[in-house]
Order: sequence, then structure tokens, then C-alpha cells
Amino acid sequence: MTWPDNPAGWLTPEEWQAVRLSLEVALRSVVFGLPPAVLVAWLLARHRFPGRALLDAFVHLPLVMPPVVVGWLLLVTFGIRGPVGSLLNDWFGIRLVFTTAGASLATATMSFPLIVRAVRLSLDSVDPGLEAAARTLGAGPLDRFVTLTLPLISPGILSGAITAFAAGLGEFGAVITFASNIPGRTQTLPLAIYAATQTPGGEATAAKLAAVSFVLAVLGLLLAEFAGRRMQVMLGRTPR
Repeated sequence: MTWPDNPAGWLTPEEWQAVRLSLEVALRSVVFGLPPAVLVAWLLARHRFPGRALLDAFVHLPLVMPPVVVGWLLLVTFGIRGPVGSLLNDWFGIRLVFTTAGASLATATMSFPLIVRAVRLSLDSVDPGLEAAARTLGAGPLDRFVTLTLPLISPGILSGAITAFAAGLGEFGAVITFASNIPGRTQTLPLAIYAATQTPGGEATAAKLAAVSFVLAVLGLLLAEFAGRRMQVMLGRTPR
């Protein structure tokens, strides 16, 4: 796919590249983070097992830890000398550090708790009696989840995914620590704003990119709210 040189009219090709890369990284982070987030939310909401509280705390760590620390932990783990990164590099030739895929991993790590919380809240609102009735009718765990639970929690999944996408557009600390600030490869919109503020005379560029970031964030939050309410109406619920 080829992108126009100056699609927004007032954005330079380099600035548009940062916007496009932000959208790509945020989308990748949601696509790859959504399935495990739904699974973790289901485990936390529907099962009691040793270490459940520890897993819950671990999942939500990115919400309370400095993003730079999260990026450093990713660097230690997935760097080419890290325990996971070295295996990926030696066995499969996959290198995540300082790449677009690495920026997506850092963004997914930071937005993962947002999806888990949204899906878990939706699971808590599902009437357990419906699942119990399906069980008595012979439906297995997987069948109950796919045909009953999953459609009922779809508003939470959708709103969580959109919120995570909007949050991913603004991720900075974890991305710059793990993936660096490489134009055309890892320089997302927040990193481009940071680079502009460090450049003499770059205030106008920073303000322009900040405006784009603000608009995208507001649109993402409004879309998440609208999508969640629309899905509730489709399921016959009254939006709160």
C-alpha cells in the first residue's frame, strides 16, 4: 500500500509517517493483546485458584508502575541478550527490540490491563444463572463461553479494545525505552512530539502533532462510549 505524500494538507510526509505508525502500532497491540486479555479476564472472574490474587496484581502492574520501568523490564526480557529475546533471535531470527513489532509489544503491555478490566466488568454483569441453565442443558464449558458468555460480554470487549487503542496512541515511556525513537520504524506520534520539543524552532511542529494526538484520543474515547452503548442496545439492555 502506498500512502500519499501529504494527505492531511498541513502535515509533512515525516509527520504523517509518525501518525500512520502510531495507528499501526496501536492496532497491532490490540489485535495481539485482545485474545489473551479476554482469557485472563475470564480466569480472574470465573475461577478461584492458588495465586489468583498474585496474577491479578501482576496483570495490573502496568497501571501503577512507571512506563519507563515497564519498558526496561521488556528490554531485559526481550532484548537480544534477554532470556526470551535471545531464544527468539537465535531460533527464529525474530528481533523485537528497536523494531515496530517491539513498539507494538510495549504498547500492548501497557494497554493490556485496560482490556482485562473492561472484559472483567462485563463478565461480572452476566447473570450466573444463565450459564448454570446452559450447563444443565448439557452445554460444555467451551460451548457455554462461545455461544452465551462471549456475546453477552461483547460490549465490554469492544469498548475495552477501543479504549486500549486510544491509549496506545499516546504511549511514550515504554516505547522509547524498549523500542527507542527511530523515525519511520518506532517513532510514534508521542515520540515525534518529544523529538520536536528537543529541536530548536520545533514548537510549531510539536503543537501541530499535539493537536492531532488530542483529536485522535477524543475520537477514540467517544467511539468506545458509543460502541459500548450500541452493543448494549443490540443485546436488549438499557445503557447506563
